[in-house]
Amino acid sequence: MVTMGNVGIALLLTILAGLSTGIGSLIAYLINKPKTIYLSFSLGLSAGVMIYVSFIELLPQALNSIGDLFGTIAFFLGILFIGIIDMTIPEKENPHSFSGLSGNNSPKNKKDLMRTGLFTALAIGIHNFPEGLATFGTALGNIRLGIVIAIAIAIHNIPEGISVSIPIFYATKSKKKAFIYSFLSGLAEPIGAIVGYFILLPFLSDIVLVSLLAFVAGIMVYIAIDELLPMAHQYGHSHTVISGVILGMVVMAISIILL
Repeated sequence: MVTMGNVGIALLLTILAGLSTGIGSLIAYLINKPKTIYLSFSLGLSAGVMIYVSFIELLPQALNSIGDLFGTIAFFLGILFIGIIDMTIPEKENPHSFSGLSGNNSPKNKKDLMRTGLFTALAIGIHNFPEGLATFGTALGNIRLGIVIAIAIAIHNIPEGISVSIPIFYATKSKKKAFIYSFLSGLAEPIGAIVGYFILLPFLSDIVLVSLLAFVAGIMVYIAIDELLPMAHQYGHSHTVISGVILGMVVMAISIILL
């Protein structure tokens, strides 16, 4: 049963997950040369958590409650939903195409860098919208799973924050502007949660919440396979990535057993 307490906790988790893009901005400037191996590992870890929780917790709960047919339909609708959003973003500005931690600060490239940073911020904002809905919807039905998904999304939002802040910093020489744009791109997640809540509010029931678990599982699997793993492998630490994936699954498995 949904209560105002659940709504408040779900919204708080979504805000924390979304605004972790600001952490990426801070990392970019507190550390001169962030080691890409850490990013590879963290992205793999996040992917492992998302894949495991989707197939072991979210989807099975939906299948058991609303049946294989409707649970499977909800799962693939989640994939379709995030896939359509993903395909509307031009590849150049797509956060999946984030290609590194360096930038060119020559004057002739400042306008291009600023444009890249702004479009990346916009693209990430659009991309984070369904992630906010996923975190919020899961937390409404199960606070424990909501926390896990919020942490996983927060981890993968960090390099997205870096990808926004670095080009803007090189273009403007302003850490403040870089941080603000990175921070704002993460606001799309709580906005997604709020919009989703008011859309779902008239229809909220146990069946809708269980269906939402399968829908969220589809979103999480798509994000892990299409975004996190390819991005992690871009840094060239393949064994580190798979180690992160396995550890993410192990941690999730242990937490499910213990909790």
